Amino acid sequence: MAETIATVGSTVGLHARPAALLAEAAADYDLEITIAMEGEPAEDALDAASVLSLMGLGAEYGQKVVLRAEGDGADEALANLKQLIETDHDAEG
Repeated sequence: MAETIATVGSTVGLHARPAALLAEAAADYDLEITIAMEGEPAEDALDAASVLSLMGLGAEYGQKVVLRAEGDGADEALANLKQLIETDHDAEG
């Protein structure tokens, strides 16, 4: 299973627009991708393709999250999603 740690870059955390962007990107992959706060057990991880799960995670700016996926293309998918998480989408305009 591939795993990576990302630091939340959006000043609003994984809420609203950042959560929607991440969920849409995660859903584009034919993989089960999960997300959890760093230190949480893997079995408590949530579906990264669910906006509600991402918003319910409560990840705030600067906090670390763990992404996990298994299957062909998992490493590439996680690298792309990590970059998305670490970008401050609310600073773009």
